[in-house]
Amino acid sequence: MEAIQYVAEIVKELQRSAEQIADAEAETLADLILQSNHVFVAGAGRSGLMGRAFAMRLMHTGANAYVVGETITPGIGEGDVLIIGTGSGETKSLIPMAQKAKSLGASVVAVTIAPESTIGSLADAVVRLPGSPKDQASGSYTTIQPMASLFEQTMLIFYDAVILRMMEKQGQDTGRMYGRHANLE
Repeated sequence: MEAIQYVAEIVKELQRSAEQIADAEAETLADLILQSNHVFVAGAGRSGLMGRAFAMRLMHTGANAYVVGETITPGIGEGDVLIIGTGSGETKSLIPMAQKAKSLGASVVAVTIAPESTIGSLADAVVRLPGSPKDQASGSYTTIQPMASLFEQTMLIFYDAVILRMMEKQGQDTGRMYGRHANLE
């Protein structure tokens, strides 16, 4: 298969994934973010990279958004929300974050393939995204892509859709967001 054929198949996979996302879960996430004092985003590996992109767009909307683990990230507390992107919901470094956030009165959202996972069970809200886990032998969703690529791509598109919904609710447009774009580049 040629590279462009792979691109076409990936786009088809993403379309099938997008059709499986529950609108109510997306709406809940947008509302939690809009009602929170601070938004914290966490994830490991490529899921973490998708979270970093989401945190950047959240900042562009005017949200007080932070990536867990950065040196400028403040403490979490009551009225805040922690959004954890994790395919398996069992990432060992992320479970204590969810537990700590809950103990400090923050809301926790799991964006995951596995709502019944440890992190999913700790969460106040769960967004179930389709995709194959890294261990495809245990997954029921088939993909031509390696490891958890489909989940990670779906997560990025989902996060962008949440940003669009937030923009709509706030009456924001792209021009206003550009006012918060980095200008020391």
